[in-house]
Amino acid sequence: METTILFAPLVGAIIAGFGWKIIGEVAAQWISTGLLFLAAALSWVVFLTFEGPTEQIQILRFIESGTLSTDWSIRLDRLTAIMLIVVTSVSSLVHLYSFGYMAHDDNFAGENENYRARFFAYLSFFTFAMLMLVTSDNLVQMFFGWEGVGVASYLLIGFYYKKPSANAAAIKAFVVNRVGDFGFALGIFALFLMTDSIRFDDIFAAAPDLAEQTISFLWTDWNAANLIAFLLFVGAMGKSAQLFLHTWLPDAMEGPTPVSALIHAATMVTAGVFLVCRVSPLMEFAPEAMMFVTVLGATTAFFAATVGLVQNDIKRVIAYSTCSQLGYMFVAAGVGMYSAAMFHLFTHAFFKAMLFLGAGSVIHAMHHEQDMRNYGGLRKKIPYTFAAMMIGTLAITGVGIPLTHYGFAGFLSKDAIIESAWAGGSMYGFWLLVVAACFTSFYSWRLMFLTFYGEPRGNKHTHEHAHESPMTMLVPLGVLAVGAVFAGMIWFKPFFGDHKYVAAFYDIPLAEEAAAGDAHTDGAEDSEGKADDAHGADEGHGGEHHAAFGGAPGEGALYFGAENTVLEDAHSAPKWVKVSPFIAMLIGFVMAMWFYIWNPSLPGRLAANQQPLYQFLLNKWYFDEIYNVIFVQPAKAIGRFFWKRGDGNVIDGTLNGVAMGIIPFFTRLAGKAQSGYIFTYAFAMVIGLAVLITWMTLTGGSN
Repeated sequence: METTILFAPLVGAIIAGFGWKIIGEVAAQWISTGLLFLAAALSWVVFLTFEGPTEQIQILRFIESGTLSTDWSIRLDRLTAIMLIVVTSVSSLVHLYSFGYMAHDDNFAGENENYRARFFAYLSFFTFAMLMLVTSDNLVQMFFGWEGVGVASYLLIGFYYKKPSANAAAIKAFVVNRVGDFGFALGIFALFLMTDSIRFDDIFAAAPDLAEQTISFLWTDWNAANLIAFLLFVGAMGKSAQLFLHTWLPDAMEGPTPVSALIHAATMVTAGVFLVCRVSPLMEFAPEAMMFVTVLGATTAFFAATVGLVQNDIKRVIAYSTCSQLGYMFVAAGVGMYSAAMFHLFTHAFFKAMLFLGAGSVIHAMHHEQDMRNYGGLRKKIPYTFAAMMIGTLAITGVGIPLTHYGFAGFLSKDAIIESAWAGGSMYGFWLLVVAACFTSFYSWRLMFLTFYGEPRGNKHTHEHAHESPMTMLVPLGVLAVGAVFAGMIWFKPFFGDHKYVAAFYDIPLAEEAAAGDAHTDGAEDSEGKADDAHGADEGHGGEHHAAFGGAPGEGALYFGAENTVLEDAHSAPKWVKVSPFIAMLIGFVMAMWFYIWNPSLPGRLAANQQPLYQFLLNKWYFDEIYNVIFVQPAKAIGRFFWKRGDGNVIDGTLNGVAMGIIPFFTRLAGKAQSGYIFTYAFAMVIGLAVLITWMTLTGGSN
C-alpha cells in the first residue's frame, strides 16, 4: 500500500508527460488525477489505521560506496502518516481544481499549444518528489527528494515561460533554495563524518554522544550537535522561506494559482518544518541551535505579518501569510513542542490551501485581475467562493471559544504554539507571535472586506461579467472547508492533549517521574489543577506524580528530552496567556472593520501621513533591494570582468594571437627555408647526420 502511495504520482507524471500524445490531453489529465486520488485514499487508510512502532519498507539498494550504504526505503511512522495525508490530499484536490482553472489559459491563447498535460505532469512529479522526501529513511534519500521538489517547483513557478517575470521568479526560487541546500548538504556531510552513517536510526542513537563531541569548522571548534542542527536548519530556512532566505516565496506567485496552493500551502514550504521535527532527537541535544530556530521563527512570523498588512495583490497577501505561519511552526519546534508544530502544519494545510484556491476562484471570476483595489462587492456574484474564503479566514485568524477546545482549526493549533512559546521560556517568541496574530487578523479581514464588501471598483465590464467558478473548482473548496472547520477539534488531543494521548499517537514511551510535590504547597497544587481543568487537558497534573515522555532517542516518531516539560507547562499556563491570541485576533478584526468598512478613506490618509513606514512595508523591508546591492550587482560585475577581461582579452586574445600572430610568423620562417635549391636540402641533411652521430657517440645509443 505504501509503495503504491509513493509511486502512483510518478506513474501519473510519466503518463501525462510522455503518453498524452497517444491517449490525448483529457485522458492524461484524468489518469494523473485519478492516481492522486488513489494515493490520497490509501494515505488516509494508513493514517487512520497505523499504530505501533516505526516500520522500514525496503524498495531497493540505493548507493554503496566505501562505508556508505543506503537503501531506498520507506520509513513509516506517525510523522510519515501525517505528511502522507497532507501532501496527497491537497495535491489531489489541486489536480481536480486545475481542470477548471487551467481549462482556458490566456497565456497560451490562440497558439493551439498543448499545455495542460505538461502542467499535470509537473504537478504529479512535484507530488512524487515530496512523497520521496517525507518517506525517506535516510538523509541521502531525503536530499534526493529535497532537490526533486526544487526542480519541480522551478518548472511550475516558471510554467508561463513566455513571461519574463515568471522566468525570473523561477530562477530566483531555484538559486535562493540552493543557498539553503548547501547548508543542508554540509549538515549531512558532518553527520556522516561523526557517525559514519546517514540512516536516521543510527543518527538518533548517536545524538547524545554528538552533544559531547566537537567538530572543526571554519577554523574553529564547535559543539557537534549544535553545529549539525544549525546546518540542517539552514536547509529548512530555504525550503520553508524563513527570514533572509524568504525572498523567493512572494515572487513564486508568478506561477498559476493551483501551483501556489500546492507549493505554499502544504508541501514544499512545510518540508523544513518536517525536517526539524524528523530530527528532533538531534535537536533536543542542541539547545543553542534550538534557540536560533525560535528567534528566527518568531522574527519571520512578525516580519511577514507586517508586510502582509499593505500588499494589494491577493495572492501575495496569502503568500506572506504562509511565510508568517511557517514562523509559528518553527517557534513551536524551537521550544521543543514538535507535536504542536506538526499540529499547525496539519491544520494550516486545509485552510491555507482553501484560501489560495479561493483566491484563484476570485481571479478566475475577475478575468485574472489580482489587485484587490479593483475588487469589491463580489460576495453576491460568487457566493460559494465567498463562503469558502470566509471559513478560511475564520480558521487562519483563530476564531473559537476561549479556554475551550471548540473553534476553527487555526484557533486550536495556533493557540497551542503561542502557549508553547510561553511555556518554553521564550518571551520574545511569545510576544512577537501575539502581535503577529493581531496583524494576521487585520490583513486577513482586509482581504475579505476589499474583495467581497463595499462598492465594485476597477473595470465595470469585468464586474458585470464576474461569475462563479465551475464545480471542479468549487468541490475542492468544499472539502478543504470541512478540514478547516473540524481538523483542529478532532485531532487536538493526539497533537496537544495530555501526555498519554500524544505519546500513544507518536508511539513515544511514557515515564512516570516523581513530582516535586513536597516543594509545592497544597494551594499551588490546587491552582495548577484548576488551570488544567480550565484547559481540559492534563487530568493528573498537580498530584503525586506527573507524566513525562521517556524512551531513547529515535524510539518514537518524535523525541522529547527528559527535561522537556513544555507540554505540561503550556497546559498550566495562566489564563491571560491562553486568551491573549483571541484578544489579538479581536483587535485586528476591529481595526480592519474601522479601516475598510466604517471609514474607508482612513487607509489612504494614514498611508500619506506615514509615507516612509508605508513604503518600508510595501517594499518588503527592502530585502530585495539590499540583496541586489550586496549580492546581485557584485556577482554581475564579477561576471562581466571574467567575460570581458578573462574570456574576451585572455582566452579570445590568446587564441587570436596564436592564430593571427605566432603561427603566421613561424609559417613565414618555414617558407624561407624552402629555397628550392638541392644544395640547401643536402646541407640540412649533413647537419642532421652530424647531430645524430654526435648524440650517438656521447650517449652510446642508450637512453
